[in-house]
Amino acid sequence: MREILTLILAGGKGERLNPLTRDRAKPAVPFGGIYRIIDFTLSNCINSGLRRIYVLIQYKSFSLQKHILSGWDVVSSQLGEFIDVIPAQQRIGSDWYKGTADAILQNIYAIQDQSPELVLVLAGDHIYKMDYRKMIEFHKKMKADMTVACVLMPKETSKDFGVIEVDKDHRIKGFSEKPADPKTVPGDPSNIFASMGIYLFSPEVLSQELEIDAKNESSEHDFGKNVIPQMLKNKRRLFVHNFVDEEGRPLDWRDIGTRDAYYQANMDLVSPNPEFDLYDKTWPVRTYHAQYPPVKIVSATLDKGGSEGSMNDSIISGGCVIIGGHIKRSILSPSVRIEHESEVINSILMEGVVVGEKSKIKNAIIDKEVIIPPNSTIGYDLEMDKERFAVTTSGVVIVAKKTHINTLG
Repeated sequence: MREILTLILAGGKGERLNPLTRDRAKPAVPFGGIYRIIDFTLSNCINSGLRRIYVLIQYKSFSLQKHILSGWDVVSSQLGEFIDVIPAQQRIGSDWYKGTADAILQNIYAIQDQSPELVLVLAGDHIYKMDYRKMIEFHKKMKADMTVACVLMPKETSKDFGVIEVDKDHRIKGFSEKPADPKTVPGDPSNIFASMGIYLFSPEVLSQELEIDAKNESSEHDFGKNVIPQMLKNKRRLFVHNFVDEEGRPLDWRDIGTRDAYYQANMDLVSPNPEFDLYDKTWPVRTYHAQYPPVKIVSATLDKGGSEGSMNDSIISGGCVIIGGHIKRSILSPSVRIEHESEVINSILMEGVVVGEKSKIKNAIIDKEVIIPPNSTIGYDLEMDKERFAVTTSGVVIVAKKTHINTLG
């Protein structure tokens, strides 16, 4: 797969995930206890044999860049392999990235330097497992100018996705952004093809189409909204690669662009048989591993007596200390401390969170390094929570990173 050059778009603000993206880019948001969102795209690349990768960054990229440099030194430069981070540089003008297509155009020099046979463009903010080799084989078989990876979704979800219209041979006929009345899959009126934001090009076609798009002053410089319709007008060969398993069933793909979607994707991980299996040895998900001591679970503090703690249906990361607490359907990132007789239910606690004794938390996301005082409650009185924290439409409470909390009753 050395003839394939991969570019990962990782500069997005992720405004709908605020306050989780207040201090970091969306691909750098923690997920599943020990991971960052971008780890899933990067793991897909490595597992697919793709080892020439550029990561394009822009918005609040410090923690993302630090994570990649620390945790993704898994390729050999002596063999021509690399995972290089490229910040926005204003190389062809005074503007920062104005859209997905413009981000690639501003780095066209990096593509030309590598002289690849094909260019694979990926989003760095989705959760899924995909062997890109299947898409590459399909692209070559169809002699396509561009191939778009799509996943089957129910027709009623069309307002959340870019929808690709195809003919019976999966040749692309059109694109609609979040349509109310979408074009459905031929022979399957209940489903649509939702774009996964994954595009495969020949470098010559990519360069030509990006140059044309750049000259269009009315363009938003987006692959879906602008480049696909433009390429159809130019009579290019565009196809959809259907993201399904060997039996033709849609595979799991999560666009966790909203706070509720992010919360639900995490909660699915603690179910008995999650769609997304972190423990699948045939498709490992890699990340940066800091040096943490083992998890420590103490029944109760000696000087307070107290009840024994409990844990059910949860993910507990390294360095956590649990002292007589009760944890149910929750995810604890590294170095979380749960004090005597506290209760954490249906919640995500990120690195360094401390829950004071006899506190109660449910249906919450607590970002890094928040210290929750003893006898606090979060998630039980949403009106009170709204005065201090962010609360999603489904009632999930989000406490921003390093928030100072006074005692809550």
